[in-house]
Amino acid sequence: MSWGTELWDQFDNLEKHTQWGIDVLEKYIKFVKERTEIEISYAKQLRNLSKKYQPKKNSKEEEEYKYTSCKAFLATLNEMNDYAGQHEVISENMTSQITAELARFVQELKQERKSHFHDGRKAQQYIETFWKQLEASKRRFERDCKEADRAQQYFEKMDADINVTKADVEKARQQAQIRHQMAEDSKAEYSSILQKFNHDQREHYHTHIPNIFQKIQEMEERRIVRIGECMKTYAEVDRQVIPIIGKCLDGITKAAESIDQKNDSLLVIEAFKSGFEPPGDIDFEDFTQPMKRTVSESSLSNSRWDGKSEPKPGSKSKGKLWPFIKKNKGGGPEDFSNLPPEQRRKKLQQKVDELNKEIQKEMDQRDALTKMKDVYIKNPQMGDAASVDHKLAELGQNMEKLRLEAQKFEGWLAEVEGRLPVRTEQSRRQSGMYDTQNTSGLNNCAQDRESPDGSYTEEPSQESEMKVPVTEFDDEFDDEEPLPTIGTCKALYTFEGQNEGTISVMEGEMLYVIEEDKGDGWTRIRRNEDEEGYVPTSYVEVYLDKNAKGAMTYI
Repeated sequence: MSWGTELWDQFDNLEKHTQWGIDVLEKYIKFVKERTEIEISYAKQLRNLSKKYQPKKNSKEEEEYKYTSCKAFLATLNEMNDYAGQHEVISENMTSQITAELARFVQELKQERKSHFHDGRKAQQYIETFWKQLEASKRRFERDCKEADRAQQYFEKMDADINVTKADVEKARQQAQIRHQMAEDSKAEYSSILQKFNHDQREHYHTHIPNIFQKIQEMEERRIVRIGECMKTYAEVDRQVIPIIGKCLDGITKAAESIDQKNDSLLVIEAFKSGFEPPGDIDFEDFTQPMKRTVSESSLSNSRWDGKSEPKPGSKSKGKLWPFIKKNKGGGPEDFSNLPPEQRRKKLQQKVDELNKEIQKEMDQRDALTKMKDVYIKNPQMGDAASVDHKLAELGQNMEKLRLEAQKFEGWLAEVEGRLPVRTEQSRRQSGMYDTQNTSGLNNCAQDRESPDGSYTEEPSQESEMKVPVTEFDDEFDDEEPLPTIGTCKALYTFEGQNEGTISVMEGEMLYVIEEDKGDGWTRIRRNEDEEGYVPTSYVEVYLDKNAKGAMTYI
């Protein structure tokens, strides 16, 4: 079925219909555009939601994500972020593949429609003009025929009248002949125009108009096909992201299946375990007997000191069960002695690991500078080797400070773990030389500790048992005879001995060696009878006496 043959007389209706088709396209474009805006808004809201519930860095909330349930929730948030990204992809693809392409097609369609209807309107105007010309020729032929008929009647009347002169009759006859000729000419013209009009009219309704209407029909059918293709693309854009969205949902499911309630329970134990044993039974105190009140050794009262010292009045150590005592707020001591043994061990281990990482970082920098110095020595034009010495010395000092700090915390960690039942000379050098806070903290930690829910009193532990050997050893060390000199040394760098057991030296200073390095990185030296202590071995150049194999340099 063709519009050119079936709708030859529906020019105006076809013009309205094709305009309606373009309006439908523009309406669909608007629909897709609003859908893309919804997808963008939805993706933005999903991203904001995911970001809102992400754990804040360096906060207590971040520490909670060690539990498998919290890890699963974090994985869900990440998957939702990826899920939001797929909705952004939907918006982008619909904009590029549908909205932009369809808008360009509509503009082309409008231009084509305008051209076709312009040609149709031009053909319509031509046939209408020709029709008017035919009508004018027809009217002129009719008028000339009437005039010729009247002239003939007048001639016949004059010819029948005997009173009319012959000249007048001749004149009437000539006038009738002229009118008759004019009627014949008008007839011939009318006939010619009519034939031409019929020919053009057939061409108009059977050739020109059908061709134009056929082009309009093809244009309209392309519009219909195009909107169908866009609807398929609309569905395909959604279908393309379904596998990725499925992976996001699979990730959420996998995260949920990874939740391990037993593991989370163990993490709770690790986080809050104090390391104490539950209190034992309290002995019955018989007040009817005239005897001194006693308390069971297994109780949590002040008798844990086994009679070695009486509790002072007003002491914080009271015979109460620590889980029911309020928590003591405020900053704790450096050695974490306010924490229960297990929690203290974890904190100390964490601190030791951090210091070791810093030491390794300083060592890497020192190695890099050493290599740079070697390059400068071999190629002086590349730089001055002496310019690196100051930085190397500074790194050396930083490393020694970090080592001192690490040894201090390692000493406390060893005491907590029970690795130091008796303190030796080496242990005294490594942990006894630090601030006096260490000693006071160890002496007080058994009297006033803090439980997970508050302050508490502690049962006799390895730390309190170790206090007596430490004090006795210190007294014996103070009373022993001075060690003999075994060599001399020269200070390579200035060292500020700020910790207990160390001694300050100036660069270039000559001193006596009374104890060489035993593998812990410290050398014991003496300036005079009253001044002696330890310095980092890498800060001095040691010259042993003749009993040694020769001069040795520690770097």
